[in-house]
Amino acid sequence: MRIAARRRNEWMLAPHDVEGRQVQIRLGGEWVDVVQMGQGDPLVLVPGLAGGWKLLAPLAAELARHHQVTIPGLRGDRFPMGTSLVRSLGDHARDLGDLIGQLGLERPALFGVSFGGAIALELAVERPHAIGGLVLQGVEARFRTTLGATIARRVLERFPLPTDNGFLNQFFNLLHGGKPEPGPLSDFVVERCWETDQGVMARRIGLLESFDVSDRLWRIDIPTLVLAGTRDAIVPPARHRALASEIAGARYVALEGAGHIGFLTHKAEVARNVRRFLRENCHSAC
Repeated sequence: MRIAARRRNEWMLAPHDVEGRQVQIRLGGEWVDVVQMGQGDPLVLVPGLAGGWKLLAPLAAELARHHQVTIPGLRGDRFPMGTSLVRSLGDHARDLGDLIGQLGLERPALFGVSFGGAIALELAVERPHAIGGLVLQGVEARFRTTLGATIARRVLERFPLPTDNGFLNQFFNLLHGGKPEPGPLSDFVVERCWETDQGVMARRIGLLESFDVSDRLWRIDIPTLVLAGTRDAIVPPARHRALASEIAGARYVALEGAGHIGFLTHKAEVARNVRRFLRENCHSAC
């Protein structure tokens, strides 16, 4: 599915005309794209299972008004076979720590969404000293295997699918918390997600199946904000709230009407909450 030029201007270009730069960094023997924009205290956005840095660009543009925002790529984004060398979420977390060091970011705030939230949590429990603050959305401490996730993984692994495949597009609709209105936003989500190789998506779902930091959350001693979409069907609000309750001093905020990709559909509200949280809790550390 492709976005017509008129609709692309409506959604992607006009609202996100922010000056930035794109570089490449070598992680685990593979080159990954890294995008930086804005100025101010450093904030690293960790992308989800599909869509890469481009899916986070709208939120990054909002946050770049007050922060230096960095969006790292993940191994597998540019070279799909690279994902086969990643054996756990811990490998992605080590990549993230390495990237922070290579860029010379001193205790940046970290904002992880969905799969990226799991990476951020893994880094936070293993190297909390490297992070000044933590924001999470669409993640819980232990991945719960569901029938839908299992079916999606098997289909992605075994069947080459066209980019307008109805089965997977229905899954993308689930990200909204319900069938979205046709328009540039829904087109944007589908197009960005299909830019990720389907084999990479399948392997990342597989990595999530063994993800569990529930017995290590006590190690997190940095300011933490957990954002939950009230219509998130993948990680329901109750699980977000449970995660926040297990992290000392963590703050929980509900995003009314948001689904799993609330960071995109409710980007202005998310950005306000993140800016307020970092201003009140992380100014001296981040």
